[in-house]
Amino acid sequence: MPEISRFFGISIKMYFGDHAPPHFHAEYEEHKTVIDIHTLVVIGGYLPPRAMGMVIEWASQHREELLALWELAANRQPLHRLPPLE
Repeated sequence: MPEISRFFGISIKMYFGDHAPPHFHAEYEEHKTVIDIHTLVVIGGYLPPRAMGMVIEWASQHREELLALWELAANRQPLHRLPPLE
């Protein structure tokens, strides 16, 4: 699963050929979650509130880019990295 961004100890990843809806995975320490790109709602898992807030802020800044990466991943094309949250 390629890592597409990393910030403040949070890793953002996408699987190639993953199931719908378009989503990404976020990992922080031992916690993992899956977030819908369109709604930014948690599909599964858990992150501590502070980490989750940073992930949602980052994702809202990169939603269109995340959707474009989702299309690449769905077609098993190489993914590029997105800038971290600053």
